[in-house]
Amino acid sequence: MANFIKINENDNVAVALDVIPENTTVNVAGSDVTTTMEIPAGHKFALVDMPEATPVIKYGFRIGNTTAAVKQGEWIHTHNLKTGLGDLLDYTYEPNFAEEKYTEDATFMGYNRKNGKVGVRNEIWIIPTVGCVNNVASKIAELSKDLVCENIEAVCAFPHPYGCSQMGDDQEHTRQILANLINHPNAGGVLVLGLGCENSNIDVLKGYMGEIDTDRVKFLVSQESDDEIAEGVEIVKELAKYASQFKREPISVSKLIIGMKCGGSDGFSGITANPTVGRFSDILISKKGTTILTEVPEMFGAETILMNRCANEELFNKTVDLINDFKNYFKSHNQTIYENPSPGNKKGGISTLEDKSLGCTQKSGSAIVKGVLAYGEIVSTPGLNLLSAPGNDLVAATALAASGAHIVLFTTGRGTPFACPVPTMKISSNSRLAGKKENWIDFNAGVVAEGEDLDTAGQRLFDEVVAVASGKEVKSEKAGFHDMAIFKQGVTL
Repeated sequence: MANFIKINENDNVAVALDVIPENTTVNVAGSDVTTTMEIPAGHKFALVDMPEATPVIKYGFRIGNTTAAVKQGEWIHTHNLKTGLGDLLDYTYEPNFAEEKYTEDATFMGYNRKNGKVGVRNEIWIIPTVGCVNNVASKIAELSKDLVCENIEAVCAFPHPYGCSQMGDDQEHTRQILANLINHPNAGGVLVLGLGCENSNIDVLKGYMGEIDTDRVKFLVSQESDDEIAEGVEIVKELAKYASQFKREPISVSKLIIGMKCGGSDGFSGITANPTVGRFSDILISKKGTTILTEVPEMFGAETILMNRCANEELFNKTVDLINDFKNYFKSHNQTIYENPSPGNKKGGISTLEDKSLGCTQKSGSAIVKGVLAYGEIVSTPGLNLLSAPGNDLVAATALAASGAHIVLFTTGRGTPFACPVPTMKISSNSRLAGKKENWIDFNAGVVAEGEDLDTAGQRLFDEVVAVASGKEVKSEKAGFHDMAIFKQGVTL
């Protein structure tokens, strides 16, 4: 098997699938190329001579321009490649998509809720309105662990540092994210724990929650209680008794909402893990399900691909605003728009933001964009949706959960143990990571680089998602991890 891949026929670089020693001759699409130096796994090498300022093409698109003359067979990375991105751009809607074809339905074993929503977990959540009661929330969860049984799958708290001393959008975001999580159908019961004097107190938060099922959601104001921990534990017992009435039953996968996110990417992410998720997304959407793609800064450089797959011009304009609003956010803080790939990304072979973005957007598959969501907005349209959120792993994954995702698919080439409020499936881009961090990784897409075709990998992932939706624990759940983070942009009082 070849130890390199040329991703698109128009590319002028190939990617090493394993270390390629110096002076190794490989045949790429009928042409012999001899490496002029060792090429690390996941990194690029030139297929032709390139003068300075030559566009470097990968995935069929430009990922930057050479900053010096590059010889055929030479390693191409941050030392001789620079982004070609500018600041704000003008875009034109040029639709480029095929009509979606629907396939036979499938089912998972989930929970039907009284309000018509469905869940993939039946957990008790303790959600603090403000960071001041984080430790109280965690203590109540700790003292309630004995309630976990076959039908109550977890009792967990979601500490966060906000809920007070916030202004403007930050305060609104906190309230909306907390309200959305309180209403999330993966929670069979919720204790909302307040302090009493915070800006986003319980009475304020109720205004963001809509209709409240008082059997499912209980409230406790710590300043009004003689012993908030003891009282909280008793309330959790009531919630567990209520939630225990729900049983798993067959539900159409058309009801599933799956979030898609990547982090700690490497040179394999856009070749194995991300396109595998893309194939999964297409399969789920063909069964009338829903997927959500986020991390807007990692769309920069690949945004026109998504824009031209928008179902109509209104969605195209929303996507333009999605991109430009985030660029203006960077500019308003005097930050460079394109300085995104992390040290870990670069070590793994990603050289520019375009390089990362073109790999990142592979997760969207080929589906039509049916919705564009503001941060904190709940998804309402089946199919592929784009969500406004940053690239930060915890913030973006929490945003996906708050927008309605039952499960988050998280692709990675470097590995991470984190979780979010919903099951967070870790998908490795390479087999080395999957073997080394079996306690983190739930699915190995690295086998695509070893010969498995993407359609097969996508179907395997679909089957695994159905299993997780039906109750199979992901590794972070087995470890007892439950995290959340809220997007902060403004001042703190």
